[in-house]
Amino acid sequence: MKKKDIILALLLVTIWGINFIFIKLGLEGVPSMLLVTLRYLLTAFPAVFFIKKPKTEWKYIVMYGLFVGVGQFACLFYAMEIGMPAGIASIVLQIQAFISPILAMIFLHEKLKPKQIAGFMTAAVGLAIIAMENSGGGEHSIPIAALLLNILAPFFWAASNIVARIASDKASAKGEKLDMISMVVWSGMIPPIPLLGIALMLDTPQTLINAVANLSGISIFSVFYLAFGATLMGYGIWNILIGKYPMGKVAPIPLAVPVVTLFSAMIVLNEQLSAMQWIGASIILLGLLITNLNIGSIFMRFKKSEAETDL
Repeated sequence: MKKKDIILALLLVTIWGINFIFIKLGLEGVPSMLLVTLRYLLTAFPAVFFIKKPKTEWKYIVMYGLFVGVGQFACLFYAMEIGMPAGIASIVLQIQAFISPILAMIFLHEKLKPKQIAGFMTAAVGLAIIAMENSGGGEHSIPIAALLLNILAPFFWAASNIVARIASDKASAKGEKLDMISMVVWSGMIPPIPLLGIALMLDTPQTLINAVANLSGISIFSVFYLAFGATLMGYGIWNILIGKYPMGKVAPIPLAVPVVTLFSAMIVLNEQLSAMQWIGASIILLGLLITNLNIGSIFMRFKKSEAETDL
């Protein structure tokens, strides 16, 4: 990568890493479903008036918005509201890297690679360790509902990836290109209404009105960060990188996101994980590395450089 693109990649990892910190901070004064609603209102408006509709059918825009906004983020935000630590939440969310290939095999008829299966099995061990640690209770335990919702979130993320891929392939077949920033903005109009419906099932109208009327400075900043930083700026940088480099070079970049989240959560939120939770989180990260890094290619380059040294 060029130096300026390396800087962009580091900026992306930082933006997405501290995103989880701002979710936690925002949830201190705003109910989870209302927080996601506000995020998407700011993501879509006023940008939708300045960015053209993506070159795809409305059904894909609606499906993408429902899977990401109502599925992924509703599960993630509510899980974090009821006790999911920011650090572990960021790691568990990354298991979409295993789920996406499985869904691609089912819906796009792509083949699963051995490293993807190996990575999935490795990460499953890490999840099992975290789950067993939580079953024992104690100060570091995570509510089982929070863990299950957090595991559900990457399934919706993976589903949105498949929708985006299908929409992109259909656009390419017409000689057009799907603009993902446009897709994010226009699909942002979809989640607010169903999210408000869920919010009214979880809280009274008066509770939601009071939350909006009494937004603190940190809550307002969190909403703006989630909309403009994590969503628009984050996806903007991501699309610049995937437009300039092979996916194999760009895909491992988000693996650094949980590292930023873990350490920033320790500093800002004073989150402390138990030894077993650290072990489980580390094993999940190992599974992600196995899935995303081309170990064979690295080994071949190492052997080649070793042979050149011998010469």
